Amino acid sequence: MIYKSIYKLIFASVAILLLFALSACTASGDPEEIAPTGPDSGSGTASSSSGTIQSSSDTDSSDVDGFGDDSLVAWISVPAMTLTRGGVTYSIDGFKMTGTEVTQGLYAKMMGGMPDQNYTGDNYPVENVNWFQAVLFCNEYSKYLGLDTAYTYTSVGDKNFLENLSIDYSVEGIRLPTEMEWEIAAHGGTSTTYYWENEVASKYAYYGQSKGPVEVAGRVANAYDLYDMAGNVAEWVNDWYDAFPTKAMDNYTGATSGTARVVRGGGWSDPIKDCAPDVREKKDPLYASHMLGFRVVYSKGF
Repeated sequence: MIYKSIYKLIFASVAILLLFALSACTASGDPEEIAPTGPDSGSGTASSSSGTIQSSSDTDSSDVDGFGDDSLVAWISVPAMTLTRGGVTYSIDGFKMTGTEVTQGLYAKMMGGMPDQNYTGDNYPVENVNWFQAVLFCNEYSKYLGLDTAYTYTSVGDKNFLENLSIDYSVEGIRLPTEMEWEIAAHGGTSTTYYWENEVASKYAYYGQSKGPVEVAGRVANAYDLYDMAGNVAEWVNDWYDAFPTKAMDNYTGATSGTARVVRGGGWSDPIKDCAPDVREKKDPLYASHMLGFRVVYSKGF
């Protein structure tokens, strides 16, 4: 009887120890059931640490250098090219240009608001902006991207008139295209009157209308993938309006002074002949119209 009692006691003790061991294993969990989180996990699910990547000026600056994943605009490369007008050859360095006219969404993001618009929507081109407002946008966008500002001035006057304005083409930054850059970009590598050659103009340009602009990129792009280089809204460029030089020039930036700035591309109410890439128009830099907007370029200077 004594031996039986001892055996029972030993058996109970062993059973209790086994129960404790099983409980400890259950609490610690089976290591093979833990989902892998390392770079080789193969789970196909991004870890939460990816949320630390923010859209900031530093991030956007690297995007400008590489133009890898810029969610604000589509930057289009325009190659180094020459243009012959009246027997005179002008050449430009390569640069990058926004694939569309500056939209209301982008303008409002940079400037905190907009002037009165004909139609409103993030994908409509901003219009009713004078040349100085376009310049101020360029500086704000440069600062947003962590770049130098191409334009300097001493004060802002009525209608955003910029006192003692100067332009530095040597900096890496955002600015309005020169007239030569704009025209070469608009041609898209063609030498014909219109960049769509003999195709139907209305496939490529929004023109001859009476109801205001439409959303950007609604027509076929030119061969460089630039949209609305004809029609929709006419576009400010950087140059003072003047006669072209009569000798070959590299990276011609226009006259050093003047009374009117150049407008290119034609607007939504213009006839098609005014939308050709080589047609020039001039406007006082304080002029604003619902037919007039702009696009910008990124340049590393020349």
